[in-house]
Amino acid sequence: MDPDELTHLLDAVAAGVLSTADAVLRICTQPYVDAEGFAKVDLHRRVRCGFPEVIFGQGKTAQQIEAILRALITHGQGGLVTRVEPAAAAHLRSAFPEGQHNPVGRTFRIESPEAAGAKVGRVVVVTAGTSDLPVAEEARVTAEAWNCEVAVVADVGVAGLHRLLHELPRLGRADALVVVAGMEGALPSVVGGLVDCPVIAVPTSIGYGAHFQGLAALLGMLNSCASNVVVVNIDAGFNGGHVAGLIARRAGLARLPSTAAATGPAQQPATAAAGSEDRAERESQPLTDAVGPNRPHAQECDCTWH
Repeated sequence: MDPDELTHLLDAVAAGVLSTADAVLRICTQPYVDAEGFAKVDLHRRVRCGFPEVIFGQGKTAQQIEAILRALITHGQGGLVTRVEPAAAAHLRSAFPEGQHNPVGRTFRIESPEAAGAKVGRVVVVTAGTSDLPVAEEARVTAEAWNCEVAVVADVGVAGLHRLLHELPRLGRADALVVVAGMEGALPSVVGGLVDCPVIAVPTSIGYGAHFQGLAALLGMLNSCASNVVVVNIDAGFNGGHVAGLIARRAGLARLPSTAAATGPAQQPATAAAGSEDRAERESQPLTDAVGPNRPHAQECDCTWH
């Protein structure tokens, strides 16, 4: 039950249309709905956490995913599914023609009513290599589902640092970065030493033998000497995108005039004020126009999206 539903419920009680006992029963039973006996869909996740429940598609049948999605949609929450297998994706595309399937990131998304609003917060997803794109795309779709402006910078790993330096203006305009890397997992530390925002590091299971299916990258990232780097689980693009989205939304909302008073105490030192002005100037530029003319997302990533 979201705030609008609760308001309608209380109005119905005040108007005498609904008894107090029935209202109490609805409040007690509507935090979740039962989806055909195999899932209890958490409808209060959005009230408690700001975002609706996300469906982990791995291990679920296409029919189970459809039922959970319909429960969310019925209550106006939209829906995001991760780890969607090709057969399940085909079923979902047929059941929900309005949905958006990302075969690279293995996601399926139905936009919530709030998606039409202005984007709040800026996230940049960075990958060390092209092989990291599936995890990066999962992060991108997740941050976009949280209504953030998102850009992807692909294939800028440490074997060719000049590629990363070329993208620094774009990285500097982000509220949060998601850095996805396999092999030895060095890229998040490098990026962390170049930016003034949180870096969410996502290790991937890309690499040879001693990489140990992402363990080497995970341990390397956990031992980063860059103090603004935090780490999520191996191949957990959703977690990286979710945390970055939470951070970016807070930063974006703080920039809005209506929430300016809630951004905390003003910075007093002149150096802090100068830093704020410099960052404000960077943030006034769009993420997609960092260096040179605007380029379509597919060209930025040197890949073709379907």
